[in-house]
Amino acid sequence: MSFPRYPAYKDSGVEWLGEVPNQWEVLKLSWMLETFPCYGVLVPEYVDNGVPMLRINDIDNGFADRNTLKTISADQSLEYSRTILEEGDLILAVVGTIGRPLVVDSTLSGCNLSRAVARVRTSTGLTPQMLRWILESSSFSQFTDLMCVGTAQRVLNMNTLASFMIAIPEEAEQTLVDNFLSRETDKIDALIAEQQRLIALLQEKRQAVISHAVTKGLNPEAPMKDSGVEWLGEVPEHWIVTQLRHFTKSLPGFAFSSEGFIQDESKWKLLRGVNVGVSCIRWDDTVYWDRQVDDRLDQYVLSPGDLVVGLDRPMIKEGLRVARIAQEDCPCMLLQRVAAVKGTKNLSTDYLFFLLSSPYFLAHFEPETTGVSVPHISTGQIDSFVVPIPPPHEQAEVVAFLSVELKAIQRLTEESSRSISLLQERRSALISAAVTGQIDVRGLVPEASAG
Repeated sequence: MSFPRYPAYKDSGVEWLGEVPNQWEVLKLSWMLETFPCYGVLVPEYVDNGVPMLRINDIDNGFADRNTLKTISADQSLEYSRTILEEGDLILAVVGTIGRPLVVDSTLSGCNLSRAVARVRTSTGLTPQMLRWILESSSFSQFTDLMCVGTAQRVLNMNTLASFMIAIPEEAEQTLVDNFLSRETDKIDALIAEQQRLIALLQEKRQAVISHAVTKGLNPEAPMKDSGVEWLGEVPEHWIVTQLRHFTKSLPGFAFSSEGFIQDESKWKLLRGVNVGVSCIRWDDTVYWDRQVDDRLDQYVLSPGDLVVGLDRPMIKEGLRVARIAQEDCPCMLLQRVAAVKGTKNLSTDYLFFLLSSPYFLAHFEPETTGVSVPHISTGQIDSFVVPIPPPHEQAEVVAFLSVELKAIQRLTEESSRSISLLQERRSALISAAVTGQIDVRGLVPEASAG
């Protein structure tokens, strides 16, 4: 869909803004603020039933729920009164992933602000809503990419934020921009949410297909027996129900010293917990090790087909952190907090992969990790996992069946993920076009009120 443009444009003189409408004003953000931007504060402790404090983790896609916020004492709130939020303030994360900005409403007014989050208070001439869209635009992203400092984490300091050049129309027109973007992005967000729900349903289906295949088999007529394990229920009568230790070999990774980590791609990759995803190995954050003769590390060398399990936070939002080593992952070695698990003659590694990817594995270790700040499992817990094991020929049949079924589910998941990416790109482009005046919103009205 194409949108109208303004009759005439001028060069803004700012790289990330380009041309803007003739009547728009180009200026530093600091010129349109009531007070200089400020950081929140680090609070040593929280209390029950105190004054709510908004933290970086509380800002979720431009939304925060006051009822879920931690609280500080009234005395501390008074001590840090400069961080108390007022309705109409704009806040954004300024450490790590920069912002999605949030305009403070009446429910968040009076809260204090924690560190890593900045408060921006606009003055007459710039509405908080307009600034919100500006800070959500690709122009601001380009600016932060150029200006953010910090090695381990990106940091946007307040002087840099205040120096950001913006282009704005009159306030009445800013309201029109806000109305237009609110309407159009709501439509896009609804489509994104629909695709996200579809992905969630596909993940549920994937788990259900795996669970049924590795506990009931493929023959619906097979006689069943009680497994004796609550979360397994009945299994085919001729299957063995036993602990994994009788059919597998588990090995925890070696405690390589971080002082020896190097960035030399000609050396050996070290497989760390950060590299183990759900059914995938990721090498976007890689360290290497320079092997020496007779270093006695051969047992930690991984081979194509080996299974690895992330021992810290084994369960994440996407599923269980169990993956297979591929040819392109090698050569690599196993670091601590990751375990390698190999099947033996009577248990194929492919079938083992599906056993460890099933919700039953989560049910096995979850009671012992509930409430722990960083859930961790051990190779002993993996070895004690009670599983139903069919004869080798049935294992092969189940693996073949699941490979076909899961590829179809993966294909649909990838299609939905691509749709989400395209919609997000569309959303970003729309915001950027509107806040730089590439769309003349003055004549655009909601369809319901169009004459």
